[in-house]
Amino acid sequence: MILFELYYEFFKIGLFAIGGGLATLPFLFHLSDSHPAWLSYTDISNMIAISESTPGPMGINMATFAGNNTFGVMGGIVATLGLVSPSIIIILIIAKILEKFKNNRFVAYAFYGLRATVIALIAYAGLQVYQIALFNGTSIRIKETVVFAILLACMLKFKKVHPIIWIAIAGIVGILLSLPA
Repeated sequence: MILFELYYEFFKIGLFAIGGGLATLPFLFHLSDSHPAWLSYTDISNMIAISESTPGPMGINMATFAGNNTFGVMGGIVATLGLVSPSIIIILIIAKILEKFKNNRFVAYAFYGLRATVIALIAYAGLQVYQIALFNGTSIRIKETVVFAILLACMLKFKKVHPIIWIAIAGIVGILLSLPA
């Protein structure tokens, strides 16, 4: 029963999280409210950091993590399959019919609306991650906020630096700030 529930919950996320890994975040936060034993806000925050610094799509990494937490390796496989199944089904359907409708103005209008919605979902998820990472209840996490501000300023200034470099720098800074004084 729990495997079916894992598949079903992640199928829903995969079906409605249009726009990739970051677009899954609002759904994952909702899932952590309804199934806190599967995934906590802290787990999501940690998985974002891990997923952004490792290969593979964020949503799949999180589904695998939550499924594994819930029901071991089989849970990880089932949750991951649940997340990717809608994409596979939809891509197969779209491949069959898109050629026929690609010049339809209503299809073009729908894509304009979807793009705006994806941006809103990603912005909303970004604000939730910002709140989790930089605030501890009602107080500000000073070290994290300073690191965030400095790295954001550096990223805006040095736009051509590869993201891997920023991830490595952030990891090193995190380690150094966590060392006992």
